[in-house]
Parts: sequence; C-alpha cells; structure tokens
Amino acid sequence: MPQSARSPSRDVVDYELLFDCVHCGLCLEACPTYAVARTEMDSPRGRIYLMKALAEDRLALDADVVRHLDLCLGCRGCETACPSGIHYGALIEKARAYVERAHRRTFADRIRRWAIGAIFPYPARLRTLLAPLRMVERAGLRPLAQRALPRALRKWLELLPPLATRSAAAAGESPATAADRPRVLVHPGCVAQVIADSANRNSEAALTAAGYQVVRLPQTVCCGALDLHSGNRERATRFARANVRALSASGATAIVSTGSGCSVAIAEYGELLKDDPELAVAAREVSARVTDLSSPILKKSIPTTGGLNCAVTYHDACHLAHGLGVRESPRKLLQSIPGVRLIELAESDFCCGSAGSYNLTEPDMALALAERKVDNIVATGADYVVMANVGCLFQIAAELRRRHAKTRAIHLADFLALAASG
Repeated sequence: MPQSARSPSRDVVDYELLFDCVHCGLCLEACPTYAVARTEMDSPRGRIYLMKALAEDRLALDADVVRHLDLCLGCRGCETACPSGIHYGALIEKARAYVERAHRRTFADRIRRWAIGAIFPYPARLRTLLAPLRMVERAGLRPLAQRALPRALRKWLELLPPLATRSAAAAGESPATAADRPRVLVHPGCVAQVIADSANRNSEAALTAAGYQVVRLPQTVCCGALDLHSGNRERATRFARANVRALSASGATAIVSTGSGCSVAIAEYGELLKDDPELAVAAREVSARVTDLSSPILKKSIPTTGGLNCAVTYHDACHLAHGLGVRESPRKLLQSIPGVRLIELAESDFCCGSAGSYNLTEPDMALALAERKVDNIVATGADYVVMANVGCLFQIAAELRRRHAKTRAIHLADFLALAASG
C-alpha cells in the first residue's frame, strides 16, 4: 500500500504531512536541541518518527516520548534547512495538543504549566503578581530577595529585567499624525506591555516619525502563541477570533509586534481559522498585514536622524527569521543610523533558548542555549546586541548580567529611540 494511502489510528497530527519528510537529516544540525543533546529523538527527524509511530498506534505515549516532544523549542530552524518544505511548526503544535489530551503529567509539571497558562496571557494578572517585586526593587532589595528564593523561582526571577524604572521615551502618547497617513498598529502583547512596554511605545514613536498614523486596540487580547506552543489549541483559537475581530475593525494596513512569536501567531490566523464560517476571510486578511518593525520604516526611505558612535551585533529571533523570513531589513535599518558599526554574529539565527515559556519549563536546555548564544555575542566585542523580540531580550540580557559582560542587550525599538536621542 502506498504511504499516502495509510490511515492513522490516532488523531495526533495532520498525518499526510508526515510523508513530506524524506528523512535526509539536513535539519539535524539546524536543530538547537540536537546540537546540545546529540540524540536522534531530540531532532526534528526523530520527532517526526515519534509522531508517525504514535499516529499509527505503534508506540505508547509514555513519559519518555513526551519528554522528547516537550524538549522541542518550536524555533522552526528546521523549516529553513528543510529541502522538502516540511511545515514542522504545525506538526509539533498539533502533536503537543494531542499530548495534553492523552497524557497525564506529573503533579509538579501540571502546576508549573497551569501557572504559566493562568498568568502570562493576562496582563492584569501579571501586573498584580509583579507589584510586590516592584516595591522590593525600589527599596534596593531585589538581589537579597533573589538569594532567599528557592532555586527554581530564583532562575525565573533572573529572567526579569529591572521593573522599577520606565524609560522617558516610552511614557508618553504617540504624537498626533494626519488622518490620511497609512495606519499601523503595534499589538502590545501580554508580557511585553507589562515588563517591556518601552519597546511598544518606542515602536509606535519610530513608526510615527516615519510618517505613519499609529492606531491602538481598545482592549488587549493575547495572540495565542503561548497556548499554541503548549498544546492549548482551544484557547488559542478563542484568542485568535477575538484578535481578528479587533484587528479588522482597527483599519490598520500593517500590524507589528515587539514579540516575533506574536507576529507569527497572528500571521498564521488564516490557517488556524480556515474552517471558521464567520472569520476565515477576515483571518486571511489580518494575516496578510503582519510585518516587522523595520520593513515599514525602510519603505518610507526617511533619513535616520540622530546617531550613536558604537558597535552593534544583531541576533535573529527564531520566529522572525524562520517564521516570517525577515533577516535583512533590521540590519539595513541599523546600518542606516549614523555612527553605528554592524558586526555579524556567528549562529545569529540559532535559538537563544527563550522560545516563549520554554525557559520556564525547560530551564536546563534553555540555559545551555543561552550560554552558547552569549559566547558568540561576547566574541563580537559589540557594545550592543540588538534584537526584535522581547522574549529573546529577557533571555540574553539575563545571561549577559550573569557574566557581568559589557555588551548590553536591547530591543530594536529601544535602540532606535536611543539613536534618535543621540
């Protein structure tokens, strides 16, 4: 019987997509977890073997299988390397949804994942949770508080940037612009608007300076990326529907996010909601409007004002590079700033280990990847490492702080504000 004619016994993934893989192995060295673990089952090819065996009921869904699937970052580096065009991101997301339906996790793992899912998609809850830490930080007691915490909580806290300050550039509203200018929207994200709000506001300021009219959503709804990555497809779909309605009503012709995972999630609403009788068309239209911060600014061809005399290197966020295919425009924008010298980063598109909430659920692998990333960053000797994703920013900045390195991690939007101020 031809492979494509087989029928799966379990609803694990879109079964036919598994046969697009020709098992050539070109994805292996592009996979961060394989690069660290050097085990076949921790590679994209190995995980596809597991998915197929699960779908055909030749393999039990035990803790060992789940471990290999959990360890995937979902970075999509394998998609860039794959000559067959495998949609691995869609496969791993559906496989994880199957895991959450069919596997009973340990109590500690359920509590950890429940906490992440109950807090991070809801900005008001996250602000409330962080309020005591802000007060501790204002009193200068954060280092003492971190030392007093259990190791697991201490590692989580290390990822948080300073919370007690807010940049002046980010505090104000965007200047008014002519109503006939193209309308753009910066989706504020859930975590970003709470602990990296300067990136949102500075994105709006940069787009305004480039000649766009910035519009805002009246109410924030999570993009659904964290749920898609963790297997909660049902809630991700609810979030997607709410966002499609709001983004369609905004009139924005371009949608930007300071989190590349959010950008890709929104860019894939058309696929996620393709069978929705009400929103399928609107979802495709919204998806088509997603872009990164640098592209609309470069499109205006407005000379960059200000400048900085410094050396920078650029880190390619996984979903921006592998999901949206954006690589050159952020570099061109940085090179357009007077005084900025761009130094290329080795393994620039190799995952830093952030991957949404991955650094909270898989801290050991995440740390190994952060160390590898920062080894390369430090080797450049750059004053700044610039990136267009707040998740990468938290991860890389934490490792730079641990090393007391001179290089500063900064979001592209914040770097543009810094350069504009001279």
